[in-house]
Amino acid sequence: MAKRIGIEVSLAIAEAAKLADVDVVAAYPITPQTHIVEHLAELVANGELDAAYIPVESEHSAMSACLGASAAGARTFTATAGQGLELMHEVLYVASSMQLPVVMAVANRALSAPLSVWGDHSDVMAVRDTGWIQLFVENGQEAVDNVLCAFRIGEDPRVLLPVMIHLDGFHLTHMIEPLLFPEQSQVDKFIPPYQHPMPLHPDRPVTMGAFAPPIIYFETKKAQEVNLEAAKEVILQCWDNFGKTFQRYYSPVECYRSEDARVLLLTMGSFSETAMTAIDKMRGEGREVGLLRLRLWRPFPFDEIRQAVGNAEVLIVLDRALSFGGPGGPVCSEVRSALYSEDKRPKVIGFVGGLGGRDITPAGFEEIVDRGIEISQKGSDQEFEIFGVRE
Repeated sequence: MAKRIGIEVSLAIAEAAKLADVDVVAAYPITPQTHIVEHLAELVANGELDAAYIPVESEHSAMSACLGASAAGARTFTATAGQGLELMHEVLYVASSMQLPVVMAVANRALSAPLSVWGDHSDVMAVRDTGWIQLFVENGQEAVDNVLCAFRIGEDPRVLLPVMIHLDGFHLTHMIEPLLFPEQSQVDKFIPPYQHPMPLHPDRPVTMGAFAPPIIYFETKKAQEVNLEAAKEVILQCWDNFGKTFQRYYSPVECYRSEDARVLLLTMGSFSETAMTAIDKMRGEGREVGLLRLRLWRPFPFDEIRQAVGNAEVLIVLDRALSFGGPGGPVCSEVRSALYSEDKRPKVIGFVGGLGGRDITPAGFEEIVDRGIEISQKGSDQEFEIFGVRE
């Protein structure tokens, strides 16, 4: 029987890693993810988690240690945020290309300068092409559930890829919520033991990440892309199995009151729950407005996006990251690309907001929808609009 516990979300993520029975944690503290690795250190020190905890001198070293641990066949976990994720940047590519299923919680944080410890999605968008499976969560329960799912997905022998779980810094990491924790026996059945097919071992030498001339390198990248795309089927199977086991279901694109909507709003992360409040109010006023919440960021859910949009006339996309000198936000750019080949597609209107931890209220989401509709009817001399910035 699952137990409901009031707990800070960061601590809950550490407890989820404990339920997954991780073997190695290598991490470096950085706001706003520090409570995750602090609590893991406590669990190891108190004998509640039988794992090796490796304190390192930087996030670059943390991910490097994770590579070695995972390659040797250890179930490996870490966490980071913002600048820490960027310091890991070059090593992230190694984890995915060497098929090492490290699981990492990312407490999304704005990037400098100016210095900010508050949350937006600029850090994740900077690492979107590193070859990791990437999931977004909206609340603490989803964070716990998807940490468990991440181990099952990444370690599946058909996948063997690292997984990031993205949760909004402070807006989610530091909230206390009543969460359901499954029994250890349930988790043990849900997550099979990790068995890397070619682990590093002195008795059976293998070569990993060796030098590749042009005649080989291109083919390895093609194989990596095929593998990441194929992982989507395993992700869907995992979420389906999780739902049948724990009665909580997840999907790549989750719809809210969107069945007959003429206008759709698309969001990611914890702001989606605030957007629901705005949608409820507008629906109560008889407006044909719905919400799409993008959960699977990589591999990108092209088919699910196209199906979820349906017959909508306007799709308003909120980005919490700015692609400088580009078309506005990375999510809007990719959604436009996904819908470009469709014979009947909505007008896609891009907004950027919530940078550096700036809140967007339900009334703010109403403003975004109203302005998006106005742009769809009258046009705009801008490629995208920034919402909520003071003039």
